[in-house]
Amino acid sequence: MRLGVNVPNFGPATSVEVLERWAHVAEGLGFDMLMMSDHVLVTEDVARGYPGPFHDPFTTLAWLAGRTSRIRLGTTVLIMPYRQPALTAQMAASLHRLSRGRFVLGVGVGWARKEFEALGVPFTKRGALTDEHLDEMHQIWGGGVEGVAPALAPEELPGPPVWIGGNSDAGIRRAVVSGNGWHPLGFTMDWIEDAVGRLKAFADEAGRAVPTLAPRIKLRLTAEPVTDADRQAGIGTLEQVLDDLDRLRALGSEIVVLDPYHGDPAELEQPEEAWRTLAVVAAAWESKA
Repeated sequence: MRLGVNVPNFGPATSVEVLERWAHVAEGLGFDMLMMSDHVLVTEDVARGYPGPFHDPFTTLAWLAGRTSRIRLGTTVLIMPYRQPALTAQMAASLHRLSRGRFVLGVGVGWARKEFEALGVPFTKRGALTDEHLDEMHQIWGGGVEGVAPALAPEELPGPPVWIGGNSDAGIRRAVVSGNGWHPLGFTMDWIEDAVGRLKAFADEAGRAVPTLAPRIKLRLTAEPVTDADRQAGIGTLEQVLDDLDRLRALGSEIVVLDPYHGDPAELEQPEEAWRTLAVVAAAWESKA
């Protein structure tokens, strides 16, 4: 099982130099994937945890593709209803090709109601819109939409792997129907063990293969064990975090993305703290391999 890292692509402290250093640190520590999140407008609900400026993930990942050589690149998650699906399909296929197959498109339905309102996208229809957009994107990647010539040549058209985010049953079903992987975000170990059973049941029901399990967990190391019953995976002592990773590997995870951002924008001014934590976990996990 491989490890990835979620990189903050927002906030005034996240400069060009800091973003480039994030990429070099992640690749240098041996992480398999670098991912970043997505917001188009920094509305009030977004700004509380994700202040602007917010760097567009497609643009930023394309730039970082030219400054890295091995690490895979992805979105965790691109908010599917915000963009016209043909545009998303074109950008994703282009980035996948230009990075020589290193891109993974993680998508989700979104959560920031005020941002939806500002963009003129109906918040209550975000699930249905996500399904419609995914279907159209797969049609485009599969050969185009009838009567419309794709911008890319046929040999350049196939899209990247698609990971579906979302912890609801609707999200799990969407991963079975429209994704190559399921990308749950933030959970307890008891919850994920039960949810993997539902994932397999939904796949059997639909007569489809079980998607790759590719979760994203929080990363916060503590000096003392966290004993709360609702402790989320990735929060606790190094031993607890390594045990969480072992259990996720036993569930069939092919990769686990670590998110060292705790939600306080002040953290972004000292990324070195996150880098040190990632280095500790990377070294400990490698020693178990």
